[in-house]
Amino acid sequence: MSDELLRLVEQPHLRHDLPEVQIGDIVRVHYRIVEGNRERVQPFQGTVIRISGGGVNRMMTVRRIASHGIGVERTFPLNSPRIEKIEILRHSRVRRARLYYLRERTGKKARLKQRYVKKVATPQPEARPAQAEEVEQEAVSEA
Repeated sequence: MSDELLRLVEQPHLRHDLPEVQIGDIVRVHYRIVEGNRERVQPFQGTVIRISGGGVNRMMTVRRIASHGIGVERTFPLNSPRIEKIEILRHSRVRRARLYYLRERTGKKARLKQRYVKKVATPQPEARPAQAEEVEQEAVSEA
């Protein structure tokens, strides 16, 4: 009973417009930041090293290497209205649920092997034969 009630309360706050992010993906998160009275969008690009929580509390930690080899990690709530969009730039093949071992690695040692994903072609709606016949008949009658 309580799980159903909790799901019912959380349902309007869940976001379904963001792509399905997996661990090891290289993503660019466009996050809205308020500075004084101005609001701007700041992109943060890096590797997803952790996804935790569920429902409204779902979080994603992204790690990138800033200047001079300093690692920066940032945790984003996935259902936050402050996230403008998430772009998945690349998928990586990983065998762990948490990629904390990347914290000790720098340079080429911190690379992950790329995983290629087959894109499923969406079927294009074809012109119905009845419409095609009507167009041909109009072209004949105009001539």
